[in-house]
Amino acid sequence: MLVKEMYELFSKFFAKAISFTICLSIFFTLLSPPSYAAKTAMTGDYAKDTISVVKTLQIAVDTPKDSPDKDVVRDESLALITDYISRYRNRGMVNKTQSFTTMQTALNAMAGHYKNFAARPLPDKLKERLTKEFSLAEKMVLRES
Repeated sequence: MLVKEMYELFSKFFAKAISFTICLSIFFTLLSPPSYAAKTAMTGDYAKDTISVVKTLQIAVDTPKDSPDKDVVRDESLALITDYISRYRNRGMVNKTQSFTTMQTALNAMAGHYKNFAARPLPDKLKERLTKEFSLAEKMVLRES
């Protein structure tokens, strides 16, 4: 008899505990702020995005060494590079093209300098290389599309 009473008591307690847990989870789910997808500057059109990134980053390359907003330009450039590479790296139809390979090489060089030598401006040799590779990538993407 005692076992039967203990079983009924335990089952009532267990049912109330589960009900309370479900209520808490619903309550916290409704109170949590909605999650939004990350905003991106990429449109999804590879050719347009590549040309846009080339033009924006060429402005960053041409920024003078003594510019007061060089830190802002560096941060925006890194964000744009990350956005572009993450958008197109895993797309099979894009990442096998010569324009993407050239673009990725230039972006890796630029991002590498910005991350490793944040306080230093872009060296002249790197500026020349980036300008050539950006120009080449732009010509290739126009020819490919």
